[in-house]
Amino acid sequence: MVFATIYPLYWNRLEKNGRTKEEFHQVLEWLTGFNEERLQSLIEEKVTFRTFFEQAEMNPNAHLIKGVVCGYRIEEIEDEFEVYKKCRQMEKLIDELAKGRKMEKILRS
Repeated sequence: MVFATIYPLYWNRLEKNGRTKEEFHQVLEWLTGFNEERLQSLIEEKVTFRTFFEQAEMNPNAHLIKGVVCGYRIEEIEDEFEVYKKCRQMEKLIDELAKGRKMEKILRS
């Protein structure tokens, strides 16, 4: 799956819930290390989620992202499905942002 096809869906959901693009990018940068310029580059390159996460410098606190997304408990996803787990971690953060959770809690600080 290509990251560029999903990115606007994430953004539309957040925008409908009154969140800003800056907040969205802050969450993505916290998780992946990608700044806005690098995100745009990856979108233009139409990278897959696998490539997206292979190039990411995942936050050392990403393991603190727990809970259920799409019926799967993140912390129970096996290591052999690493890309899938990282996708679910990102979705969990986006869900929390859309639901109005405070940024300090989303960023696990």
